[in-house]
This record gives sequence, structure tokens and C-alpha cells, in this order.
Amino acid sequence: MKRVFISADHGMAIIYFLQSEVVPTLLEAGVEVVVLTDDDTKEKIAQRFARPGLTIEGLRLKEAARYANTVFPRLQWLLAYLRRVGGSWRINSQAMDSHIWEVWHENSWKFRLGIWTPAALAILLLRTSSTARRLLVRLQSRFQPNPPLYADLFEKYTPDLVIASTAGWRLDRYLLREAHRRGIPTLAAIVGWDNPSSYAIPGAPMEYATCWSQEQKKELVLGSNWDPDRVHIGGIPSYDGYIRKTWLIPRQEYFRLHSLDPQRALISYACSFVHFAPNYPNVAALVNLVASNALARPSQLLIRLHPSHFQEKPKMFAQERERIFELEKQYPHVHVVKPVPLGGSLGYYSGEDMDEKASMLYHSDVFVTVYSTMVVEAAVHDTPIVSAVLDAPGGWNHPKKFSLSLKAIGNWPTHKRFREARAGRVAEDTEQLRQALNAYLQDRSLDREERRRFIEQEITYTDGSAGRRTAEFILKMLGMA
Repeated sequence: MKRVFISADHGMAIIYFLQSEVVPTLLEAGVEVVVLTDDDTKEKIAQRFARPGLTIEGLRLKEAARYANTVFPRLQWLLAYLRRVGGSWRINSQAMDSHIWEVWHENSWKFRLGIWTPAALAILLLRTSSTARRLLVRLQSRFQPNPPLYADLFEKYTPDLVIASTAGWRLDRYLLREAHRRGIPTLAAIVGWDNPSSYAIPGAPMEYATCWSQEQKKELVLGSNWDPDRVHIGGIPSYDGYIRKTWLIPRQEYFRLHSLDPQRALISYACSFVHFAPNYPNVAALVNLVASNALARPSQLLIRLHPSHFQEKPKMFAQERERIFELEKQYPHVHVVKPVPLGGSLGYYSGEDMDEKASMLYHSDVFVTVYSTMVVEAAVHDTPIVSAVLDAPGGWNHPKKFSLSLKAIGNWPTHKRFREARAGRVAEDTEQLRQALNAYLQDRSLDREERRRFIEQEITYTDGSAGRRTAEFILKMLGMA
């Protein structure tokens, strides 16, 4: 009997593997599946998804973090930093470049002179040399807890394949390095839309990858040396439930859930890129347009906060959250989605609310965000999309917090593809936002063909078959198909 390990260290990975056909298809084929996830929530996850052949174990993230932070922590950090920003110049490097300047801004002059400047030379080498990128993977792999963190799990279960929701870009790197040391094949399942262009070089030696699209495959192959014959295009299993309307709450019930007015058009806004810039100008502009009846139809606003809004540090994220809650109290047609955390390190909006998210996207007359991955999800629902990029003067206005203009991120790889596909409108000021909203409120079918072509480009399979296709690829790797 074949057995696989699956590392699911965050909420989107839970959706990808357990709320799609990936794991069920493997189980039906006779594969035993051991899912490793956050220790604090593993019992809850085990109860929710229990079925024969599926075992849930802890991923020991606290122990992995302790090793990363105590054993040559500066060197481990530096190698991880180089990995993240050292992808080849053969792909669009805008997202990686932004992280370089973020690190420059948020550290001292001593750090800049002693670490950042020498690192810049290494980055130049990594971006031009595939040999240097391979060497970096080998250098990173020297760091592995001793005694091995997962030795008992490998000896107990003897897996034939180890699958992770990243290519060792997170703390899963120690699990993947242990698998490689034992000669067990590894597979990266690309869960995030921007992952191949934002995180670049693997954090552990990897044999295979499965990704969303030809676009992502190009980024993996050209950006970080993946063998094209070992990169599978399987679509994105997490979206099969959208396509099949598995999670959809009926409109009347959904509106009642959020005290929405069924006679008013619904404009939804998903906060995004909070890490780089305030979303409050976007939110305030939408509130004013709704409250002043400046739109083509009487409307209401539903706001979905970002996971970063629930971090206690830096304080400005939580402060923006509270300002948004104040708007909800002040205006009768402004509402905020109240998140329910899954718990542990999985945090907020971690797969516990796919019914909420699917229903918000489906029932909205217009969806607004800042180039979030949710532009793809909205396009899957054929919902009109506006990317609002209204900047706050000075960004976060904090000397130790890097800020980046929302307008400046329009050339990041995924954002550029969205704009070039003309799958939605971009609003740089309040008047452009009003015009874009009114255009869609008057004719929902605008840009429909562009939205369709966009999702075909970005997720490949639009028939709800990505989970099955991905599982079939895994079975093929196991010699079972």
C-alpha cells in the first residue's frame, strides 16, 4: 500500500487538499494519507475531515520556528531572504524587487552596510546564474534540526512521497529537507496565485511541482530552474467548489446573515496588500459613494478585512481595522464580515469561511479590491471587478514601516496579467472609482468575455476538475495510474 505525507501549514492548504477532490481521490485509490498541520488545530481538523485512510498529525511548527530562530538565525534568515528575492531575471521580478526595498527600509544602517549591501551582490549573481541558484538550495539544506524533527513520523509511516503546499518557502522546508535526506520524492503543490513569482527559489531540494497554469509553469521553469518535464499543470483544486457552487449560501439567507438590504445593489470590498499600504482610502471612498447616493443604483457596502488586520504588531494594522468598524457603526449601509478564526497558527480567513467568501463573490453586483488573488476568484463567479488603488499620502507614515504606493504594484506579475487581460477596471481616484462602479451597476455583462479568457489563462481548468486531475498526477508519481 502506498502512503503520502501532505504538509498543510496554513488555511488555504487545508482547502486545497481537504476541501477538494485531491485527498478523497487518493483515498479512493487506496493511498493512505497523513496530513501534517498546525498542532493546536489538528484535533479539530481530524474531527471535521475524518474518514478511513486519513490520519492527521502535528507539523511541529513551534519547534521548527525555534530551530530557525536559535541555530545560526542570522545566516538562516539571510539564506531565506536570498532565496525569496534571487529568482532569475528571465521572469518579471517586480514583486521580488519590492521585498528587497522593504528589507532595506525596515532595518538599521548597520544592517544595510553589513548585510544588505553584500547580499545585493549575491542577488545579482543569483538572478543571472542558474548554477548559483542551485548552490543556494544546497547551502540552505545544510540547516536541519539534529536530532531530526520528524524522524519518528518518517519511521512510523514510511511515506512514498512528501507533498507540501509550498516549495519549502515556509517552515515546511525542514520536513522537505528531511524527506530529501531519506531519498523520498517531494512535490510542491502551488497553492497561491503569486507564489512562483514572489518566493522564487525552493527552500529544499524538490523533485516535482503541480501548478495552476502555463503562466505559473513558466515562472517556475524560467525563474527558479525547475525541470519542465517535472512541472504538472493541474489547475487550482481550491476553486472547484466555486465552480460547482458547493459552498453557495442562497441570496436571501446570505443577505439576512449580514443584515443587507435586498433592494440595494451589493458592492463588496476585500482588503488587500495591507502589509504595504493602508486600505482605508479605498474603503472611505466607497463608503462616501454609497452614503451620498452618488452611484447609478442605491447600493450598500460589505467589507472583508485582511488577516493582517488581526495582527497586534505593527499597531497600524489593528488601528485600521478599528477605523473600519467605526464606519460600520456610523453608516447604515456599511457592513463588515465578522471572521471566525480556525485557531492556532492558521489564523483568520483560513478556510473556515469558504461559504462566506463564495457567497459574497457570487451575490455581489461589483467586487472591489487591490489586485488581490480574489480578482481571480471573482472572475470565476463572473462578478465584475474593480481594482481600487487610492493611495494615502505617505503610506503608513511610520519610520520603521515600509510603504509602497498601491499604484506602483500594478506591474507585479499577476497584477500585470489582470490589467493586460482587461478582466476588470482600475480606479486611481474617487471619480474613476465612481465611473467604474456605475458602468458595472448599469451593465453587469461588461468585460464578461475578458473575465472568461482571464480565468482560462490563470486556472486552466474551469470545469471543476482540478482536484481530480491533481490527484491523478500524484497517483501517476506513485506508480498507481
